[in-house]
Amino acid sequence: MNVEYFISKRLVFAKENKNVFSRPIIRITISAIALSFAIMLISLSVLNGFQNQITNTVVSLSSHIQISNINKNESTIPLVLNDTLLKSIDIEKIRSISPVVNEFGLVKTNNDFLGIQLKGVSNDYPLKNIENKITKGNFTLNDSNIIISENISNKLYLNIGDKIRVYFPSINNNRVNVRPFYISAIYNSNMSEIDNNLCFVNISKLQILKNWKKNEISLLELSVNDFDKLDDITKELSLSIDDYYLKNVKNIKDLYPQIFDWIQLQDMNFWVILILMLLVSIMNVVSSLLILILEKTSFIGILKSFGSSNWMIRKVFIYNSLYLVIKGIFYGNIISLSLLLIQYYFNIISLDENIYFMKTVPISFDFLNIILLNLFTIVFCLIMMILPTLVITKISPIKAIRFQ
Repeated sequence: MNVEYFISKRLVFAKENKNVFSRPIIRITISAIALSFAIMLISLSVLNGFQNQITNTVVSLSSHIQISNINKNESTIPLVLNDTLLKSIDIEKIRSISPVVNEFGLVKTNNDFLGIQLKGVSNDYPLKNIENKITKGNFTLNDSNIIISENISNKLYLNIGDKIRVYFPSINNNRVNVRPFYISAIYNSNMSEIDNNLCFVNISKLQILKNWKKNEISLLELSVNDFDKLDDITKELSLSIDDYYLKNVKNIKDLYPQIFDWIQLQDMNFWVILILMLLVSIMNVVSSLLILILEKTSFIGILKSFGSSNWMIRKVFIYNSLYLVIKGIFYGNIISLSLLLIQYYFNIISLDENIYFMKTVPISFDFLNIILLNLFTIVFCLIMMILPTLVITKISPIKAIRFQ
């Protein structure tokens, strides 16, 4: 039988059932720990939600990795998609490979005009993420269809089924290059940087327009199986692909550095919150522990007179404080998960799309991180509780028994 745990348990229930001096202090301690832990868990879930939603949005309209010719001018020098190039790509780490043709265009209506970036994709292009962002119409890819964003639709007063003419000034021919398109769908990614100019068309339409062959493309888009290994896979591809010295390999972090720098800044904010809330918890636990020791000075003297070691008595109070920490974390989990679930299902808190790239505060439940945060908080508080119990070693049994 664990004697220290037994004594601690009796002390705990005595505190909860009797109106003693330390009772309000214990309640304040549990409340402070619960509130601090709830803030940490909410911060973690919101941060993960921001990172996941922004990353998924950018990737769905682009890709994890892009391979192109080292020459920046994609309009005139195509990348030749052949068997040698495909075999040089490590297929085990790649989920999908998609050819893309890019071209700049100019949309002109009766009242206005706007420059757009046309992205030509094939029917094999992974459209699942894009389809989730369609607000009107259907994502269909044929020679005459074009998919535009809500931003473009609002600027040019366009709607589903409207016919538009797209001019291609960068393609040099004897005549003006203009092609008609019919709007088949309108999407909204909530990211103005993308929505302001990106449109989707069929890849063959742009290949014919540029007089390219079917295996000639602007770039090759790759999706990886493990996003956490994105940087390592990018480095490997930079050296493994065919004619690597003539190829340009970039991942999504290189293509949108400002967005991922902003995400990293949120990581720093989370660590600041984590450290501050841990300090609040530790200060409350230490204060409560010292008050418990002060209140039980005579009890400590009795235990010492019976031959109990300092470490045994210290363990009694460590168990006592650990109970308060676990109870506070338990209530903190209930509070935070309740608030997170309410936001997850009802989207009560809204955001400015132009600043945060989304309409509401996103929530992500990573249960592994939640468990690790629980364990880390308990262990960290447990370590910090060892130091204040050193006071017990300074207590004299005779003086302690007389202490009132």
